[in-house]
Amino acid sequence: MTTSAHLPPPAAPSPAPSSHGPFALLNDEPVAGPGEDLLGAGRAARQLAGLLVASRASTPFTLAVDAGWGMGKSSLMRLVDAELAHAPEVHTVWYNAWTSQGADALEGLIKSVLMRFDRRVLRRALQRLSERRALLRAVRAVTTIAAGPLGAAGLVDELWRTLSVDSKARNEMRGAIGDLVQEWSQTEEFLPRRLLVVFIDDLDRCSEETVLAVCEAVKVYLDVPGLAFVIGCDRSALAPNGLLRDLSPAASAFMEKIFQTSYRIPVADQQGVREYIRRCARTVGIDQLLDERLTTMLAERSARNPRRIKRLVNGFVLEATLNPMWDDFAPEAVVRTLLLQYFYPDFYRMVAGAAGSGTGDVIAEFRTYRQVRRLLRTPGPIPAAELPTVARFLREHDLPEGDVDRRGEVLSRLERQLPSGFPDMVANQEFTSLIDGLVALPRSEELLLRLRAGAAVQPEPAAHLRPSPPGTQTPAPAYGAAQTTAPRADGALLRGVHILWVDDHPRNNDLLAGAFRAAGAVVRIARDSGAADDALAVETPTLIISDIERDGNPREGLEHIARLRRDGRYTGPVVFYAGRVTPERKAVARELGAHLTSSGTEIERLIVRAAQAEPPPDAVRP
Repeated sequence: MTTSAHLPPPAAPSPAPSSHGPFALLNDEPVAGPGEDLLGAGRAARQLAGLLVASRASTPFTLAVDAGWGMGKSSLMRLVDAELAHAPEVHTVWYNAWTSQGADALEGLIKSVLMRFDRRVLRRALQRLSERRALLRAVRAVTTIAAGPLGAAGLVDELWRTLSVDSKARNEMRGAIGDLVQEWSQTEEFLPRRLLVVFIDDLDRCSEETVLAVCEAVKVYLDVPGLAFVIGCDRSALAPNGLLRDLSPAASAFMEKIFQTSYRIPVADQQGVREYIRRCARTVGIDQLLDERLTTMLAERSARNPRRIKRLVNGFVLEATLNPMWDDFAPEAVVRTLLLQYFYPDFYRMVAGAAGSGTGDVIAEFRTYRQVRRLLRTPGPIPAAELPTVARFLREHDLPEGDVDRRGEVLSRLERQLPSGFPDMVANQEFTSLIDGLVALPRSEELLLRLRAGAAVQPEPAAHLRPSPPGTQTPAPAYGAAQTTAPRADGALLRGVHILWVDDHPRNNDLLAGAFRAAGAVVRIARDSGAADDALAVETPTLIISDIERDGNPREGLEHIARLRRDGRYTGPVVFYAGRVTPERKAVARELGAHLTSSGTEIERLIVRAAQAEPPPDAVRP
């Protein structure tokens, strides 16, 4: 796995970029040396290198460099390698496990190790092997050697063919490699014995077969004095409940013996990550656009993960460079929009809700709620100048304007009418600062109108309705999001599924409905409750997807399903697909035995679940 802590060296001073660039992209390579270490991994690298050198008499052993995705495993290993370059008689070799598949990984790793030895040592090892074999094998090996000067690659290939020809040869492989390493590691008396440190990267990105092949090579054939292994991996991914969950008890016991010890990379400290973000921003040309609050948000909301930080920074550059919408706005607009979309996706889905989604101006609603909440929570009378705002806001949410003596109860009832995340977000200073900064931008009203029209960054990638490996999830379009590309689909995944979709603005759902059809489902659209009743009179669907606000009634979807349940006309699964998810709506949906979501991904999951369950019989009514 490549890490995320590598940045290009500082460029020479250049003229300040214009408001729209020029921008640049960050690469995703691991650090190449201590000069590029921005996250304080150098100290750990020096200590790990010192431990490896001091422990050469204890070889063989295996050390795991353990961390999650993007947390700097490759960078730390590269820094350890750089430190070992200064140690006497210590040599290193790198093997990327991701480059091999299955059993080929065993051969690839062993050959990578053998290639590091001197040709004279390889020749003598091959000669020893030929002397132990039958005459035919000996003649072949001697002829090979006598045929001319072979390079290291040719000698390694011949050694591998000799050692892997049959099970008997395989049984001798560890001893033969041990002899070879012993001869190679011996030096003059006044020098320490040679040590070969083998770095294995990206093991947790491999298939189960490849992981087992690499571990077999390490533990069965290369477990000899003079060799030390440093393996970069997320050990939780290799745990019995992860990638290797299907192992037999014997194989699981074998895997437990692979690592003698582990070093878990700690999360970088706040100051180090902030400096890393500033360096990223300077490199791409957006350093003037990230204030202290935005920098803090990026550090904390990314879990201080270098790769996530770089992906977000690169996402800004691509969006600002390629989306013509941003030609009309300052670069700070796309920075704040992208942060909102990336770290607060549920709120962004409401911001980017298309016409007819029922979300309204959610930013204005949130900021007014913050003001009303403060007033309702403050002891004493509400100032006269503020009363109209409080009264209007309560009226808009179907609440009495008075009852100031029961402010706690009023606030509780109000929050049941508001989107579920509002109470938490209002106490989040990073979020409120992000929103306030977005509203304060020049032409912010026009920007928010553009976002509602789906002209900017999309909340979620297009759906890909096809079977996925266990534990993976493919995202779908958010409610009301404009999309430009249709998803690919497996035409058999939803075969036999009949969906009745009730929505007075069906164009909002065109892409998602198209994905379900491409996956084999039959999707019938009804624009109102009457059309839905007519469809139900002909056929009982596998699942109903319904909006909530339609026909001028903000609760029509809920009331329609309640009527169907009460009359026994439909008892199957129901999903309310709405841009606005509130505690009250969730409670009503639960009472109706239905789901409520604003996420296309959740819709996919529920439909696939319905497809896998025994479908209700198609009841054709007279």
